[in-house]
Amino acid sequence: MTIVPSRRFAIQLIAACAVAAGASGAFAQNTIKIVNIVELSGGGATAGTNFKNGVELAVKEINASGGILGKKIESSTSDTQSNPGVAKGLTQKAVDNEVFAIFGPVFSGSIMVSMAESRRAEIPNFTGGEAASITQQGNKYIFRTSFTQTTAMPKLARYIDQQLKAKTLAVIYVNNDFGKGGLDSMKKALAATPVKIASEISTEPGQIDFSAAVLRAKQSNADALFAYSNEEESARLLRELRKQGWSKPVVGETTLTGQKVIDLAGEAANGAIAHVGLTVDAPNPAIRAFRAKFEKEYKYVSDHNGMKGYSGVYLLKAAIEKVGKLDRKAVAAALHGLKVSAAQQPGVLMDVSVDANGDLDRESFMVEVKNGKQEVIATLPALGAAAK
Repeated sequence: MTIVPSRRFAIQLIAACAVAAGASGAFAQNTIKIVNIVELSGGGATAGTNFKNGVELAVKEINASGGILGKKIESSTSDTQSNPGVAKGLTQKAVDNEVFAIFGPVFSGSIMVSMAESRRAEIPNFTGGEAASITQQGNKYIFRTSFTQTTAMPKLARYIDQQLKAKTLAVIYVNNDFGKGGLDSMKKALAATPVKIASEISTEPGQIDFSAAVLRAKQSNADALFAYSNEEESARLLRELRKQGWSKPVVGETTLTGQKVIDLAGEAANGAIAHVGLTVDAPNPAIRAFRAKFEKEYKYVSDHNGMKGYSGVYLLKAAIEKVGKLDRKAVAAALHGLKVSAAQQPGVLMDVSVDANGDLDRESFMVEVKNGKQEVIATLPALGAAAK
């Protein structure tokens, strides 16, 4: 049978469409589509806005240098309103839009709900959430841009025992996935030390008045206080501690001494000590370069969340370049066990490795707020390096 030219063209067109339909829409795009699903309003607005700005700064830099595998990154942003249900719906929408990767949410409670959608669609999902349970569910598509609580708390527990010499500890924590996970991880870490918890004091997300919580901490007669809450609540807690004349050590994690907390708490932040996975005040050339670029772009100093978003995009870039093609499943697989040197990929900020669960290992820092600024008082090795 002879096929006339017009019919031959139609058959070729149908075949081409079938091939295109067989490929993932994300892979067939001329750009690499990513989406920020973050907290731009509500209780997580500070964290989400910083994270988003870090992502967008990295995208701008990478696109200016030619993109990834010659393709530019196309980013968009959606506001979860600090609501887990909204985060889940926005993730479903991102799946429908065939994005290549998702950044956020930052809050542990939201990512715990939304990551089921990115997992089902086999989309790499980067989060700044710290709750230990996020990466303990066998999800091969979730990757953390911060330390897990199970990595951070042993370092902090050793500091409380060996440096502060505290025998008893009061704990004020926020009653959500983040706070309860931190409390559980700290209790496990303290079990290896002689330090005893004198009082566990629960507070609520978005809480305004911390007078009763501080009074209970004082009545416990503990040698030190471990404060573990979200940024804005941490600032309110520090102000109340100062108001009630608390004079003993106040220690915490990253959310206790972020720049936004310092700005909100003012003089009350001075003296607060925290273990931080990332700080723009670290004595590190790549980090100092990031700080200068972020401040120039957004007219304020980034906190750790900005660094998490920024370095997360560069982790994605390193994995795509290792795979050599835009294959979401292959990129997720490559991220597990990935080791990236800051000398080769400065955007990751520090030498970093990713384990089988999607958790990070790298150096971290102890900081103290002095004169309204974080000051690094110790650099702690990566767990892998410390074990050697």
